[in-house]
Amino acid sequence: MDRKLYSNNLGSIQIFCKSAELESFSAAAIALGITPAAVSRSVARIEARMGVRLFARSTRHIRLTDEGKLYYDECIRALQQLEAAERLLTGGLNTPRGTLRISVPTTYGHCRVMPVIQKYRERYPEVEVEINISNRNIDFIEEGYDLAIRLGQPKDSRLVARKLEDAQLGIYAAPEYLAQHGIPQTLDDLTNHNCIHFIMPATGKPMPWTFHHNGEEITLDIPGKVNITGDVLGCITYAAAGGGLVQTYDFIAAQKQYSNLVEVLKMYRGASRSFSVLYPQNRSLAPKTRAFIDLLVANCENNNQ
Repeated sequence: MDRKLYSNNLGSIQIFCKSAELESFSAAAIALGITPAAVSRSVARIEARMGVRLFARSTRHIRLTDEGKLYYDECIRALQQLEAAERLLTGGLNTPRGTLRISVPTTYGHCRVMPVIQKYRERYPEVEVEINISNRNIDFIEEGYDLAIRLGQPKDSRLVARKLEDAQLGIYAAPEYLAQHGIPQTLDDLTNHNCIHFIMPATGKPMPWTFHHNGEEITLDIPGKVNITGDVLGCITYAAAGGGLVQTYDFIAAQKQYSNLVEVLKMYRGASRSFSVLYPQNRSLAPKTRAFIDLLVANCENNNQ
């Protein structure tokens, strides 16, 4: 094949894949630093060359046709092979390097991920790490993240989830609060206490409290006297200051700054929430990303032994 033609085809394939990922010629143009017209012309050339329609177009959106989906899957595999070949030739196949961009939730970021970051940097000094600590969902493609850590399993089928752990939950309070307000003995007693809640950004509602009783899981929407938004660690800090009862993960209550917290209602414990590391399924894992995931998984296993 003519080298110039090969180069043009490769560029068109990259433009096509970016358009398919973002489902928008305009968004692809912004991401690639070219004009929307250039994106549209590039895709049109591929369609003309192959004699098929790759996208079904509307005034606002584009979506892959059945033929487009097949072509996209093959293109992604080809681009991943080219990327692997480049890493091999540049000596980067097994050596983590570059910039690793991570998005983590507040609690897990502070208590679980940060210690791993330090170990990771000691092992792989050629990698720069950028960490976003927040409780919002990020867009891998538009924001350029390599991986994210989130509660539960992703609803997006384009993401791969590798489970890290089931984090156990407990009800905690400061001794001075319990001395003043008493120790709850049953779940019904919670209505007479100052319960501290975190407002979930996705729903605008308090995160429900979950318990186990007689072999069954119980989820309660308990009225809260204090509701906190933005930083869930604020709930635990307020509880440690004597503000009331909070349901939190055992690994947070075990932190030195919260060492005064006392667990109550132990007979109802057993509830947990799962954390997973997420990354796009159509993206070949770079050595920097794979090394971090492996280290994080190993650290979680050690913590839970």
